[in-house]
Amino acid sequence: MLVYIHIPYCDSKCNYCSFNTYVDKFDTRDDYMQALYRQLSFELERFSAKQDSIETLFIGGGTPSTVAPELYAPIFGLLKPYLQTNAEITTEANPNSATYSWLEGMKDLGVNRVSFGVQSFNSEKLKALNRAHNPQQAKDAILHAKALGFEHLSLDLIYNYQGDNKALLLNDIKEAFSLPIDHISAYELTIEDGTKFSSTPEVRQEDENLAFFVAEEIEKRGFQAYEISNFGTYQSRHNKGYWEIKDYIGAGAGAVGFLKERRFYPQTNIEAYINDPLHITEEPLSSDELLTERIFLGLRSNIGIQKSLLSEQMVQKAQILCKENKLKCDDTHYHNDNFFLSDELALFILD
Repeated sequence: MLVYIHIPYCDSKCNYCSFNTYVDKFDTRDDYMQALYRQLSFELERFSAKQDSIETLFIGGGTPSTVAPELYAPIFGLLKPYLQTNAEITTEANPNSATYSWLEGMKDLGVNRVSFGVQSFNSEKLKALNRAHNPQQAKDAILHAKALGFEHLSLDLIYNYQGDNKALLLNDIKEAFSLPIDHISAYELTIEDGTKFSSTPEVRQEDENLAFFVAEEIEKRGFQAYEISNFGTYQSRHNKGYWEIKDYIGAGAGAVGFLKERRFYPQTNIEAYINDPLHITEEPLSSDELLTERIFLGLRSNIGIQKSLLSEQMVQKAQILCKENKLKCDDTHYHNDNFFLSDELALFILD
């Protein structure tokens, strides 16, 4: 079982961000964290959580580093009996708010992995994306985390923003590899409805060559791609748990949970969530919907597709792809080596 905790506070709203986040609700943080405690207490019962049943905990957002460690302490106290001894415990963080003292406080609570929202080491690009940090802050935050002894460190990069070229992206990758990280998430800029960039969609480049370039440059430096956007010498167990469609608690305004073919959606509005964190909408999923997800997620990651899950017709199509060397086959699974073709391959099997 996995646990995801959503922190909806941000210092600034990035121009590409479509997540449920707020820049003007900081006065609700105390009440929000208490509401999280209430929902998590309820979910632990709903999920029949037992001692050592939580494999991974991920604190995302939003910006988790906008909330002081002492406000997380009761939640960690609640979850501690259920966490496995070797549980992967990740927090996202932004370089401008992930101070040395904040990182130290989170490490003391048990966090062993930090994922930094860096996006670029180019000052002008950071300003255009409306990021609240500068390149030096990003480097300092990661070095502080390393000095504090965090076991695993990751950073995010974004590419295909207007003006991105191989020279700029190569510099971003070189700067990233000069730091003590074992994981990179490299995301292609997407324009979502309701974001600042939705009024200027031309800021997104259509250059698939840059996607191949970024992946190649990261991999040639020793990081293995284990999903279309994720690379590392360390592979996040929480990420892989999602792609394997494991049960996961989703706590917080705008989070999503999953248990036995049902999805759970807490309220997205902060005040509404604080008033009633147990007002949760359920969505049943059919076996066909779940199989479709397994196929898409399996092919865009190194999870693969379990042969026994497929219909006879699907197996025949997968075998065609194996003969064309577009899939690799073993006794139990189909695997895809070219994640950029994953959607095309999935649609061929499902059609």
